[in-house]
Amino acid sequence: MPSVLPDGEPVPDDGSLPASALDGAGERPLAFYLHVPYCATRCGYCDFNTYTATELRGSGGVLASRDNYADTLADEVRLARKVLGDDPRPVRTVFVGGGTPTLLAAGDLVRMLDAVRQEFGLADDAEITTEANPESVDPAYLAELRAGGFNRISFGMQSARQHVLKVLDRTHTPGRPEACVAEARAAGFDHVNLDLIYGTPGESDDDWRASLSAAVGAGPDHVSAYALIVEEGTGLARRIRRGEVPMTDDDVHADRYLIADEMLGAAGFDWYEVSNWATSDAGRCLHNELYWRGADWWGAGPGAHSHVGGVRWWNVKHPGAYAAALAAGRSPGAGRELLTDEDRRVERVLLELRLREGVPLSLLHEAGLAAAGQALRDGLLEPEPYAAGRAVLTLRGRLLADAVVRDLVD
Repeated sequence: MPSVLPDGEPVPDDGSLPASALDGAGERPLAFYLHVPYCATRCGYCDFNTYTATELRGSGGVLASRDNYADTLADEVRLARKVLGDDPRPVRTVFVGGGTPTLLAAGDLVRMLDAVRQEFGLADDAEITTEANPESVDPAYLAELRAGGFNRISFGMQSARQHVLKVLDRTHTPGRPEACVAEARAAGFDHVNLDLIYGTPGESDDDWRASLSAAVGAGPDHVSAYALIVEEGTGLARRIRRGEVPMTDDDVHADRYLIADEMLGAAGFDWYEVSNWATSDAGRCLHNELYWRGADWWGAGPGAHSHVGGVRWWNVKHPGAYAAALAAGRSPGAGRELLTDEDRRVERVLLELRLREGVPLSLLHEAGLAAAGQALRDGLLEPEPYAAGRAVLTLRGRLLADAVVRDLVD
């Protein structure tokens, strides 16, 4: 089952925020994340807040049904309008994630987007993304999404090798994600992402190269590549503990990352965040960039997290409990925290250092500045941006990003 929620202070029944949360809101973009918590099966490595039909049976009743989920989520969007009051900002990005959003009918995803459009309005150049499972879409489905306003789509490819997909418990067949890219292009999507995972037990360097070649050859303008993280409580963790498959290896992860950066770079993709590459600035995922730059976003759906003006909160996790709260006219918020100025400074360093533009050295304290100087001498930071007052990771620095950032936030 998914990991537990953090602790926090109670969220008011009406979801109201401290007045300070909207101070200066006009200077910050506003985004929406819409969480769809349903999956056909649970992948062995998954620790996300998702549920299969079996996991929901008898525990949520009609309230947990996918059939009326779009209407339930729209209720939270209307709650967001009440909480944010006369905030005039149109929504800059909408991202529908999960779970498997495309288990819902395309019309349901469009109705969820329409709720945001009706309550807040969308910026003229709004980025509207949905995640998709390659086996749960077809050309007609994609055309309906595009006609409904979606202009970016992200397919979970993970690997081009069947034996790797089997270890991950992925249900799609090799070749289907690549075909989906062509179908999305034909439907009118300008921006298409493929998600890859490296370091799966049993994956070889040649397997990884084959996956990268297949992804690049499909013609997306964005590729995300993530090292496999084995989370406690997942099926994969149990298989490793029983000795059925080997534990993943940090050195292998580093080698695979270098292969990815080399092959993607040769194919015209530039890194703009440690795990993300795009063929142009327009191809970058603006929604994720808003997260990384501390913008305001409302996360609607079970277990979704939100952030507005230094207030972070998270919803109850179970779809039944989520729907019940909204049906009773209450916020589905489970807890929240008010970030201090120091909290926000640390988060800026943690997140912005991962970006190609890096983080201003002016955000660092004395110990962090000393650590940055050492990182420069160790070849982990780029000399030219450093001279201009920014800490930007080198390729070697990206491999050690977590260690570098720990030193810089001191």
